[in-house]
Amino acid sequence: MNEHIARQLREAAEAHQPDRARMLARVQRGAAGPAVRHRARSGLRSWPKIALAGIAAVGALATGGLAVAGIAPWTPQPPAATTAPADPSPTLTPTPTGSAPPSAPPAPATVAPPAATPTVPRPTQSASSRAQNGPLWSEGSIDPHSTVYWAQSNLTLRTGQPLTSLTVELRVAQTGDVRDTGNWRTLPTDDFTVTVQESGGALVYRWVLKPGRTVPAGQHEFAAQYNHATGVRAAANDGYRVDAVSAGGSASVSGGFSPGR
Repeated sequence: MNEHIARQLREAAEAHQPDRARMLARVQRGAAGPAVRHRARSGLRSWPKIALAGIAAVGALATGGLAVAGIAPWTPQPPAATTAPADPSPTLTPTPTGSAPPSAPPAPATVAPPAATPTVPRPTQSASSRAQNGPLWSEGSIDPHSTVYWAQSNLTLRTGQPLTSLTVELRVAQTGDVRDTGNWRTLPTDDFTVTVQESGGALVYRWVLKPGRTVPAGQHEFAAQYNHATGVRAAANDGYRVDAVSAGGSASVSGGFSPGR
């Protein structure tokens, strides 16, 4: 409420002059008068008079109170200070300075190894397949194209000098149903006499250089072919021997047959 409204209230209170004595006497007369009996209908008519008298008295008291309030100076009271609750200190969660260790890599998927392909066992080696003597060098082996029914024994011969005499002998042990199916050499066919016969429990292949012929220096091949009993044939008892003559004299080499490569 500002000063202007307070001034208006004071002026209105000073201008009003209620007749308090008259109003009080009227109320007292109404309360002290003899009771008059009336019918219920008449009693209802007298009620407004009493009600008006009571309202008038209340109004007078209220007006007087308003006038007193208007005269008394009014000082506005400042609103009660409210203190906002202090914000709670935020809870600090410690942050790890180091990075988390990397997760372990997934274990690699286990792959089953492919099923092994059955292979045919190779024949066993009889003795040292290589030999060297003078100008001669030799090596015996079982041909890698051999099967469980048929085989070929190979002999590689090298000579550092021309040979004027040469005899090559291959022995294939009789391990069961061993039968000749052929032979060949890299030297001219007409230069050799070739025989195949069984002797001492073996099939013997022999190449003999004809008189007057010469084997040139270099590498030469001799091969014996044969059937045998079904299965992997052991060549442990097979062997070869080479006898030769050159300008440097006589020389011989011998050995067995290694599994084919």
